[in-house]
Amino acid sequence: MADTPPSAAGGILIAICSIGGAVVGLMQGQVTIGFLAGLGIGSLGAIAVWLRDQRR
Repeated sequence: MADTPPSAAGGILIAICSIGGAVVGLMQGQVTIGFLAGLGIGSLGAIAVWLRDQRR
């Protein structure tokens, strides 16, 4: 059986960016918008990690 490398975990990007976006949004007085922006950015990053992982 061939040893396959473990898959990368992109979910941490979603969590970190969501929390970071909420913090930045809190400083701007727009917590929800900051959270959603962080969620979107984190999701794009997680998709990029997933696509890179699929090519390996």
